[in-house]
Amino acid sequence: MQNHERSPTLSRGIRGSVALRRTALLGMALASALLLWGCGGEADAAGGAPGGFRGARAVPVETDTAALGRIARTIVIPGTVEAIRTVGVNAQVPGAVLQVTAEEGDRVEEGQVVARLDDRELQAQLRSAEAAFTVAEAAFARAEQLRERQVVTQPEYEAEQTAFAAARAQLEQLRTRVGFTEVRSPIGGIVTSKVVQSGDVVGNQARLLDVAEVDTMVVRVRVSELDVVEIRPGDPVDVRLDAFGSEVFSARVRRVFPSADPTTRLIPVEVALDRSDARRTRPGFLARVSFQLAPKEGAVLIPAAAIVSRGGGEGVYLVADSTVVLRSITPGLSASGRVEVLDGLVAGDRVVTAGSNLLRDGGLIRDVSREGGTRSAPSGTTRTGGDR
Repeated sequence: MQNHERSPTLSRGIRGSVALRRTALLGMALASALLLWGCGGEADAAGGAPGGFRGARAVPVETDTAALGRIARTIVIPGTVEAIRTVGVNAQVPGAVLQVTAEEGDRVEEGQVVARLDDRELQAQLRSAEAAFTVAEAAFARAEQLRERQVVTQPEYEAEQTAFAAARAQLEQLRTRVGFTEVRSPIGGIVTSKVVQSGDVVGNQARLLDVAEVDTMVVRVRVSELDVVEIRPGDPVDVRLDAFGSEVFSARVRRVFPSADPTTRLIPVEVALDRSDARRTRPGFLARVSFQLAPKEGAVLIPAAAIVSRGGGEGVYLVADSTVVLRSITPGLSASGRVEVLDGLVAGDRVVTAGSNLLRDGGLIRDVSREGGTRSAPSGTTRTGGDR
């Protein structure tokens, strides 16, 4: 009887143990399924091959097309806008300044009177010289008549002739000095500085005004001997002036100086602004001159944003239908956000320019730049410059 009563209890224990093991196995299977599902989702988010229970998701990217264009190595050198020449207007006789007829900023013409000096003393000397000349002229005329009649000797005649010539020279000298009391501008241009005021007493060759010839404005910069060998007179350059923000002014190399500074090894180069632009500038404006050196035509250009670094080299994601292929390239010059490709691409290849950090070789993509219709293929010509 006792053995018969223990059998139901033992059976229930065995069944309970089997049920617990079955529950544990089901839990492990469910956890494994969830883990696999999660791994598949991460692979999809990275744009990899299909995994887990879902297909691969396309990564949204922006693209651009490799195009043929012009690129050059550019150097930017600061300088200062100057008039092509500035002439100092000096007093050629000493005296008191009676009037200054020009102010800073006034435009004057060549030969225009810009100042007047006190000429009263010189005028008195001039009248005395005129009287002396009249006497000498009359004496010489009488000497000529007497010489014809052989009344005077040759030495007496020559003495009167010499006195007459000296009186005439003295008169011409004083007339010239009186003319110097009206100070005239030697060139046409803009008065950039006025040194004296009315009432000042100045000496001989004292500076009165400075006049700048502003019809031609230049920027003189100093260029390294390593770069100046690629610069020629007549080469076009771009000039930016801080006073005008990002506006670009057209200019040309006017001259390259023949010698370098022995200390700095820098050679002066003079750049002339176009005449229409020169009228808008002022001497002293800060300028930045961009020289395009060794330009290349027909180079394959892509946006710099398309280049990615992989395995110690540089490459791009090349678009092939709805997928991308990682392509190694050899970059060359870079300029204004674009890079020359020496090897690895041809004109017309489309490359990823944004979103490449989420891609890997063979990944699916969705080109949002084409969907939005806001981006267009780049022009085949680009005016750029950059470093090697």
